[in-house]
Amino acid sequence: MKRVLSTLKARFFMSDRLDRIVSASLEAGAAAMAIYDAGITAETKSDGSPVTEADRQAEAILLKALTAGFPDIPVVAEEEAAAGRIPEIGERFFLVDPLDGTREFIGRNGEFTVNVGLVEAGLPRLGVIYAPCLGRIFAGDGDSCWQGEVEEGRITARRPMRVRPAPSEPVAVASRSHATPETAHWLERHAIRHIACRGSSLKFCLLASGEADLYPRFGRTMEWDTAAGQAILQCAGGLVVTPDGQPLRYGKRQNDFANGNFIALADPALLASLR
Repeated sequence: MKRVLSTLKARFFMSDRLDRIVSASLEAGAAAMAIYDAGITAETKSDGSPVTEADRQAEAILLKALTAGFPDIPVVAEEEAAAGRIPEIGERFFLVDPLDGTREFIGRNGEFTVNVGLVEAGLPRLGVIYAPCLGRIFAGDGDSCWQGEVEEGRITARRPMRVRPAPSEPVAVASRSHATPETAHWLERHAIRHIACRGSSLKFCLLASGEADLYPRFGRTMEWDTAAGQAILQCAGGLVVTPDGQPLRYGKRQNDFANGNFIALADPALLASLR
């Protein structure tokens, strides 16, 4: 019986493909932290967004690992896409944001993450989000959803993760660097009084870990910004929908992989009350 329980626990925490992606994410995060500690020099891309050497180094590590480990699955990565290098995609493809929250990275507030998401049939099914400065990692793949702490490159205190039932007064998380009047209006219209601001895809993680309940986003995001977070939240029991209640879908190459507005919910029961 003990052996059976041990096997079930191992399967719950880590699949083989998740193990590989977690390892690559830890390596990419370590490279980003080396630059974070040594000193940051930022540049501006053609779309006006910032980029650093950490973005490039972390992406190179992830691309190498994903290409070697999953040679049949194309990878759409933020900096490669900015340079016009986008592979043909099918039903399955990776979305990589090597340094989500570059403004947080430059501002040195610690709220930046390494993101890897796997899309299958238009929806994210696997996600890894690593916050190297905070020493926290979040992962989801099918029925396996967990969070852990990272110390000296090793994961400790790994534990299962699940969304919480919606409280009478839900807590919303909002973007620290990309707040919009539309998001503020939505929060006011739904009488959401408790709001926490966070950077990067950590907002999805707070919902998945039972620390918050809502994440409305009315403003431009890209698929690589959200795929890992949506996968993790879905694995934890939540969902991400467009304002009309449809799942936020992926593979929108004709729109340069840009997302429309969306609402992330920890407890799906919240959807009815928000309508």
